[in-house]
Amino acid sequence: MEDPRYAARVLQTFMPDGRLISIPAKNRKRRVILAWLAEHFRPAQRYPESTVNEVLGRYHSDYASLRRYLVDEELMQRQDGLYWRAGTLPYLRR
Repeated sequence: MEDPRYAARVLQTFMPDGRLISIPAKNRKRRVILAWLAEHFRPAQRYPESTVNEVLGRYHSDYASLRRYLVDEELMQRQDGLYWRAGTLPYLRR
């Protein structure tokens, strides 16, 4: 878990007005931003890609990169076009 003071500084630097001004190049800083974004998705709830894009698009226009980073950093998982927060099992309907 990241030091809360460090995370607060990163969020303030990269999101001074509530929108992400740029995606951090350094992994540690980017991870803080991604963890904050992942919190916008409810545990165990499945989301279609369009909803993930909409949520991420509220904070930065390059929602596709953010979505990819969330999956690459294992903060979200993806299967069959549906996304959910990592570490939670999505409710599956058959």
